[in-house]
Amino acid sequence: MSIDYQQIGSRLRAYRLARGLTAEQVAQQLGLSRAAVFRLEKGSIVKLETFERIAGLLDVSVESLLGVGVEYHASAISFFERMRQLEDGAEQIMTHFEPVSYLLTSPDYGVHLRRMLAEAGNGACPEEGREAVLAILDERRRTWQRRRPAVASLVGSLEIERFLRLGLIGTFDLPPDEAARRRHLATLEIEHLCRVMEQEPVGIQIGLVEAVMPSLTFQIFRRPEGPVVAISPFRLGELANIDSGVAMITSAREAVELWTATFEQLWSRALKGAQAGAALRALLCRAREEEAAAGRAACPAS
Repeated sequence: MSIDYQQIGSRLRAYRLARGLTAEQVAQQLGLSRAAVFRLEKGSIVKLETFERIAGLLDVSVESLLGVGVEYHASAISFFERMRQLEDGAEQIMTHFEPVSYLLTSPDYGVHLRRMLAEAGNGACPEEGREAVLAILDERRRTWQRRRPAVASLVGSLEIERFLRLGLIGTFDLPPDEAARRRHLATLEIEHLCRVMEQEPVGIQIGLVEAVMPSLTFQIFRRPEGPVVAISPFRLGELANIDSGVAMITSAREAVELWTATFEQLWSRALKGAQAGAALRALLCRAREEEAAAGRAACPAS
């Protein structure tokens, strides 16, 4: 098995960020220079002794740093950093995130997500952790917009309907007026998705699946070095979660083939283009009618 030192360096950086350590702190604790740590993260060859010490410091297994089998990420920071790294070298991305992929959300979505994460936080992910995730997500978007790899994204109609009914919330404990405003914001976000579907920009394909979707979200990265699949428990939609769960990343042939087959099966029966946009607009109309009916019920005529 050949060793990809550049990918080892990328994983090292992701795990370091998850631990909240700077390169200087790692260098100090390992007795290295800061330049040496940066070289390691760029893909310099690592001595076994140094490698084991780094793994111990970052509290990860040597196997995870090597990328043997499966990388495990209990931190959303390290997982989304790895996503950013993998997207940076990808030629094609096949994705399913609920309710939609962050790469395809509106420019305002990051502001709404910050609020949802703050509302949902229970202390497991402090503010600095949330800000680190948001910074990585924004960098992912900039990287994608700069490189523009092809994206094929699956969205589920049931997940979007739930998104519209709940709104951009991190908790149910909101005043009625604010809850209504958050549902309105959700409709604006889905209108943005409708426009992307209908316009079909070069390199972007979106499939709307009118069936139950997998409970885990996933991305498949087509890279010159070979495909990689990432499986995530983290949510960036309504009732967002970056606090708990274990994400997995692997290039194992069987895993890649099984998840690719899952994607292709869902894609084959998904609505696309104008047809998908029309179906999504029907969901929007129904959500608006339900919201209007709820408003009338709350304020009966005298």
